[in-house]
Amino acid sequence: MILNLDPKFAPYGTQNTVVYDSFTFHGGEPHIKISSQIPNEETVLITHRIGSFNDMGILLVAVNALKNMGVSRIKAFIPYFPGARQDRLMVNGEPLTVKVYADLINSLNLLSVAVFDPHSEVTPALLNQCAVIDNHHFIQKVMENLSPNTLLISPDGGALKKIHKVASFLKHYEVVECSKSRDVKTGQLSGFKVYEENLHGKDCLIVDDICDGGGTFIGLANELKNKNAGELYLAVSHGIFSKGFSELEKHFTKIFTTDSFKTLDEQSFLQQIQLETILK
Repeated sequence: MILNLDPKFAPYGTQNTVVYDSFTFHGGEPHIKISSQIPNEETVLITHRIGSFNDMGILLVAVNALKNMGVSRIKAFIPYFPGARQDRLMVNGEPLTVKVYADLINSLNLLSVAVFDPHSEVTPALLNQCAVIDNHHFIQKVMENLSPNTLLISPDGGALKKIHKVASFLKHYEVVECSKSRDVKTGQLSGFKVYEENLHGKDCLIVDDICDGGGTFIGLANELKNKNAGELYLAVSHGIFSKGFSELEKHFTKIFTTDSFKTLDEQSFLQQIQLETILK
């Protein structure tokens, strides 16, 4: 059976779903009441998009509710794993946030925890029974909309290994490496570089896992144009878009993302590919 904790997110469909009611008490505590009858030997898959600590809270209490009903076989699908970008201690006095969330999930003793395109290898290393779903089929669907001569652009060294795996999966797409500098104290970005002298007017697709404010991609877009790039496209597995699209729209012909973090309104320059179609 499937327990979809986000009513707008059903990546494995709506068949055989657990019926429940959830709300938040006036004191801020998340609560759930499951009304479905679930056999003790049944495996329950919980799906959830975690965009706040309260979202994590409803996941924790849902697992507890299931166990109180006698259900012991529980799995989870958390496509965007929270805190995954805070996977290194860079400045004294800051937390290793990904471990905080991983420890909470590990305490639930789930059969497995599936994550879609994690930010780095740290998340699956910290999570017990972690199953990684890569971004290969997502990018394959994106490329169906683009020219077969499109270049794959790696925004930085951290993304390079993953993008070469994507290129290998797609079989014939050329990779261009880029880099940037970030001040760890301020977060300020600078020093964008494209390691090709001339892109000869070819279309370019930047591939990355997360778009938050979009500063990385705007900086790279300017540098790619300086190197004679053609049309620019952006594909990110997890679209947060905390600063909206007004600046990104100026630089990219089209932006592709999934519904792993939130559901977005379709716009002419934006295509959201549902994870349900990728998981099939």
